[in-house]
Amino acid sequence: MNKTVKTLLILVAAAVVAYLIASKAFSGKEEQKVGPGGPLAQKVAIDAYVVSPTAYQNKISTTGTVIPNEDVELRSEIAGRVTAINFEEGSRVREGQLLLTVNDAEMRAQLKKLESNQQLYRDMEERQRTLLEKEYISAQEYDQVSNQLATATADIQALKASIAKAYVRAPFDGVIGLRQVSEGSYVSATTPIARLVDISPVKIDFSIPGRYSQEVKEGDRISFTVEGSPETYEARIYAIQPNIDPTTRTLQVRALYDNQNQEVRPGAFVKVNLTLKDVDDAILIPTEAIIPEATGHKIFLVKGGKAVPQMVKIGQRSETMIQIMEGIAPGDTLIQAGILQVRPGSDLSIRKIKTADDVL
Repeated sequence: MNKTVKTLLILVAAAVVAYLIASKAFSGKEEQKVGPGGPLAQKVAIDAYVVSPTAYQNKISTTGTVIPNEDVELRSEIAGRVTAINFEEGSRVREGQLLLTVNDAEMRAQLKKLESNQQLYRDMEERQRTLLEKEYISAQEYDQVSNQLATATADIQALKASIAKAYVRAPFDGVIGLRQVSEGSYVSATTPIARLVDISPVKIDFSIPGRYSQEVKEGDRISFTVEGSPETYEARIYAIQPNIDPTTRTLQVRALYDNQNQEVRPGAFVKVNLTLKDVDDAILIPTEAIIPEATGHKIFLVKGGKAVPQMVKIGQRSETMIQIMEGIAPGDTLIQAGILQVRPGSDLSIRKIKTADDVL
């Protein structure tokens, strides 16, 4: 082997040895970096919460709308010219009170004519009855006059019913709104005259989640506040929709408030609180401990110093606490703070342990 080849072989061998040494050193650094415990070996600092039974007032908070007890848009049943308006805008009216009159002069003239004919037929019927009793005429001749009298009487009754429609009266006690017609104007069955509403009492219309449908009943009391007012009012539930809305999964409920001072106006937005039965041993946890997911809600329990995920079923919610219906039990410890850095199986370093007394 000549000197050149020998030198070349020595250089190649040296390069291979250097590569192997460098690879081993790099591999050692990686093992030292990862370590036997992997990335999870670094502990996550968290605040823990110990679950304990707590007395809880089960309350539903929702929103609703004030609607009048009765509400109708007044219209005339017949067409004609307005001859009299007998109400003031914004005034209170009584059931049956005359509010507006439509011209009925033509119908009254026709009524007089029919009444004259009726009297004529009545006199004829009396004479024919006398003749029939003496057998001077046949029963058929008497029946003809008798039928004419009956027809005239029926025509008068029908016309009187039409004349009554010329007088628009209040269908119930209430407050009449803004007038839409003037005296002398022409109205028809489609012409709005004014709106009449009964606002004493008023109805509170609201919905609750369908899962509480078995816990609410007629006669239950609610409290509500009106937007823009600090005052709290109380009302009584008087009607419940028999079915749950399949689209919203809510149950529609109505309550009645007497509104004697008319301080609550229809159309107002209200916040409603409905108190259900009190729970003496409810499971409550801080709201920040809950992780919403597509399939439900999750928390992380602390077991053996590690984070263990657990699916739960939630109930009522307040500003700071949320009721847990299924998934955990008294004595369980869960993660309250630091949850964003936690992964299943994470080693945990507990900074602080809290109970319900620290949160409520």
